[in-house]
Amino acid sequence: MANIPAELKYTKSHEWVRIEGGEAVVGLTDFAQDALGDLVFVNLPQEGDEVTAGETFADVESVKAVSDVYSPVSGTVVAVNEELADHPEKINEAPYEAWLVRVGSLTGEEELLDAAAYEKVCAEEG
Repeated sequence: MANIPAELKYTKSHEWVRIEGGEAVVGLTDFAQDALGDLVFVNLPQEGDEVTAGETFADVESVKAVSDVYSPVSGTVVAVNEELADHPEKINEAPYEAWLVRVGSLTGEEELLDAAAYEKVCAEEG
């Protein structure tokens, strides 16, 4: 059973979101990192880039494949976790601490799933 913290919001494409002071902190879920396997590369957007809910904003490469990461919200990237460029394995080690980006000027967050709804998505795919 994947670790699904109750305080976060989720997408059907396995990203997590924590809203902090009007910004969305975005990362990959435990389910996602487990399905992907050992991550070897993370390709993130730049600060100032616009992201759109449901559209690709990054990709991650594992020993198995390259996978797109979809933005759970629309807005502007205000910070990028540069540490992941050199240490993509941090997503595997602590998926809810290894955030990818922070997004400001938010819209679209009402589409996010709560933990219970996301757990059902994982169960159906599991």
